Parts: sequence; structure tokens; C-alpha cells
Amino acid sequence: MSGSALILNDYFDLEVDKVNAPDRPLPSGAVSGSDVITLTGIATFIGLGTAYLIDVSALLVSLLFWFVGFLYNWRFKENGLLGNLMVAASVGITFVIGGIAVGDPWNKLAWFFGLTVFLIDLGEEIAGDAMDMEGDKLRGSKSLAIRMGKDVALRTSVSIFFLVVMMGYLPFIFGWLETRYLLMVSAAGMMIVFLAIKLMKSPNSEEGRRIMRWIYLSPLFGLLAFILGQFMN
Repeated sequence: MSGSALILNDYFDLEVDKVNAPDRPLPSGAVSGSDVITLTGIATFIGLGTAYLIDVSALLVSLLFWFVGFLYNWRFKENGLLGNLMVAASVGITFVIGGIAVGDPWNKLAWFFGLTVFLIDLGEEIAGDAMDMEGDKLRGSKSLAIRMGKDVALRTSVSIFFLVVMMGYLPFIFGWLETRYLLMVSAAGMMIVFLAIKLMKSPNSEEGRRIMRWIYLSPLFGLLAFILGQFMN
């Protein structure tokens, strides 16, 4: 389902990507507009079909967020913070669908990690807008960076990343997870803080995007270490 939204995003973003990312498949001519529509349909069919195999609630949630993704790409991308929230929610819901898949849709850890990922993606979206100001101006975007300035957007993004780092200790404090989680979240947190500080000082958009990718990957490394620890246990 994420793939269908991302592919369709390139279709709606063609003119902007000619400025911001001309090497992407569509603006570079590697694929055509009809290819993009076909791939979107295939990804949607596979996603909804798989959700149906889980259960009806997974299918309904997937349908809801497919429409969220479509509306974002069609109308709300230029609406600044609202668009950022739509994307972040679509990423965070992944953990909730994971809970649904194992018959525990209200699992507190699934919702906590969903909220954590929601905030990380929200910070990344706001920072991404700060790096894409030139192209975003062409489509009349109302992003935080355009309305308030690049510095304000980056400070907001970094503040969200710092909040994520502090929140990361809550499962250990509440006794939901054990010491090995504390080690994992501390390592990921230090990496995020280091990268967030570098992001504030990034001299150009290209380096800023590279730093954001590493921020995005930081929790993944920690999560993989945690999963490995569970199997070893």
C-alpha cells in the first residue's frame, strides 16, 4: 500500500521533480506516465488482497489509508503541515496493522511504536520541505519552510527528533520492555541526536537529504537489534 502511494506521488510530482530530483525514473524518462498508473494499480491490488487475507479490519484500515494517500497526492500535498500529518499517519499505522495481523489491534507497544514512527516521519517531512523549497514554490506549496522560513522548519524538525529520543525511554520506565531495549534505544537515540545537530548545520539541500535518510534509518538499526535480541533470548 505504501508502494502504491509512493508511485502515484511521482506521477503528481512530475513537474516539481523536474526541478528537485530530475534523475528520478519519471522525470528522467526511464518510465512513462502510463507505466506509473499501471504499477500503482498492481501495488494497490496486491496490498488490498493481502490485507483481505488478514481480516476485514486490516482491509478497512488499508482502504482508509489508500484514500488518505490518494487525497494527499491529489490535493493536500501543497497544504503544508496537514499534508505532513497525512504522510506521517500513513507510515505510523504500519505498526497498528501489525497488531491487527497477530490478533492484538490495541497492543500498547504497537501503538507506541506507531506514534514514534509517526513523529520521526513528521520531522523528516518538515525537514524535507525545507530542502525542497525551490521546487515547492513552483506548485504554490504552503509548507512550514515557505511560510516561516527554512530555519524555523529545521528547528521544528529537530525538536520533534529530540522528543522522539526522550519518548524512547518510556517503554523501559513503564516496565513494558527490558534492559536490552534500553541499550538499543540509547544507541539509536544518540545517533539521532548527532544527526539532528548536523542537520541544523547542513550547508546545502543535498547534504541535508543525506542526513535525513540516516535519521530515518537510525531507529531501524535499533529495531533490528531488538528483534535479534528477542530471538537470541
